[in-house]
Amino acid sequence: MALVTFSNPEHKDKTVYAVAGSHTETLLKLAKDNKIPVQFDCQDGECGHCLVHVKSIDKKDRMGSHLTAKERILLQELGKLNQDEIDELLTTDMPSEWRLACQMIVRDEDILVEY
Repeated sequence: MALVTFSNPEHKDKTVYAVAGSHTETLLKLAKDNKIPVQFDCQDGECGHCLVHVKSIDKKDRMGSHLTAKERILLQELGKLNQDEIDELLTTDMPSEWRLACQMIVRDEDILVEY
């Protein structure tokens, strides 16, 4: 089980439990289920409204899932990642800190999600 802390300067931080590795538990679903006001629109990785910054608060290396193809395209369009950064992420085990909440699956690690 993972602890996910959602943080925003306009709202009180909220920490919730997430079932790790459920393969359906996206950050956006977790936020909606816990009434956390993460912005979203399409819920399909097409618009970028659910852009979040994710940091590991575990002492171990990050285990987060890799960027989806939709995320790679949109994060590059939004200027959050350039092609060199994307190429590096594709060849290493490190996940990106910029994610789309509708695409990121929660893994077995405690994380801070800034929205």
